[in-house]
Amino acid sequence: MAFSVSSLYANHYRRPAAGHNPWNPLKQPIGPVPASASLPAPLSRLYARPGFLLRRAHQISAAVFEDECRELGLTPAQFGVLTVLKSHPGLGQSSLARALGFDKVTVLRVLRGLETRGFVTRAPAPDNKRNVSVALTDEGQAMLAQAQRPAERAYKRLLAPLDKSQQAQLVGLLQLLTGELEDDARAAFVPPGKK
Repeated sequence: MAFSVSSLYANHYRRPAAGHNPWNPLKQPIGPVPASASLPAPLSRLYARPGFLLRRAHQISAAVFEDECRELGLTPAQFGVLTVLKSHPGLGQSSLARALGFDKVTVLRVLRGLETRGFVTRAPAPDNKRNVSVALTDEGQAMLAQAQRPAERAYKRLLAPLDKSQQAQLVGLLQLLTGELEDDARAAFVPPGKK
């Protein structure tokens, strides 16, 4: 049986009832899980750590995106690649990886999946045969166009628990955090056109 995002989520991902969050039944801002939650202090501290919360937020973000794009079978990484290539056709594979903060293995895996589906082509770069140039196909452009509405729904759904001010604050704080700690990242993030 072939693997697909849609089959994975159809069989294994169940969206909880609207508004259900066992850690936050009152939908109020929560800090560290209170001791009254019957958790040992080390677990309470673990669950309040920024790294834990960022990883968990990323898992939720990916699940929400994949749920909204399940009919297209598109992942956040694939959407990112298609979006960058729409803006920068023929971008080198290494530059594409940096444009998304991917390592070489990740970008190769994502590109192989997109290439198999006929959404991108890879060829030796015209100026340097050792480099690989990547471009969207017509099918890839059509997929990206189809994905715009579901991706926007995912974005809105992800930020729905926050009011507009909190949404702007969250994005601003994440940009500050990632900008200040960029040198500590495992994979470089360099938007196309930047050196």
